[in-house]
Amino acid sequence: MNLSTALTVKTNSLSAQFLRYFMVGGVAFVADFAALFLLTEFGHLHYLVSAAIAFIAGITVNYTLSVTWVFDHRSLDNKIHEFAIFAVIGIIGLALNTTLMWFFTELLGLYYLQSKGVAAGIIFMFNFGARKALLFSGERQSNAKLRIET
Repeated sequence: MNLSTALTVKTNSLSAQFLRYFMVGGVAFVADFAALFLLTEFGHLHYLVSAAIAFIAGITVNYTLSVTWVFDHRSLDNKIHEFAIFAVIGIIGLALNTTLMWFFTELLGLYYLQSKGVAAGIIFMFNFGARKALLFSGERQSNAKLRIET
């Protein structure tokens, strides 16, 4: 598969999806990072409060682009359940983000924006794996099956 096809044609190719998710992650990271900087530097919020708000902005961008461009197959019929699981993965990611930022900033002494960069790389891998496995594997789950399993 060539690069043009990987970026433009709907596909279930893991490598194409990973490339697209990487690009979406970059856009979401820019939204997250910019919001973190603006809220901390100009909004005068504590960096961890800013990080939580900014992370939510990034997740919104990520979800929108993931369901419209990255993943061809969806595992759930119900969009509300899909978004709820996407959000739960995001909340776990937010907890990891906050913990990692605190650890790298407070214990290792990194500047909070450096901490964000390191945390983002770790969380990127977690988010892709969890979202691919739970939401976009291509194995359709009916709403009845979801209710029984959850």
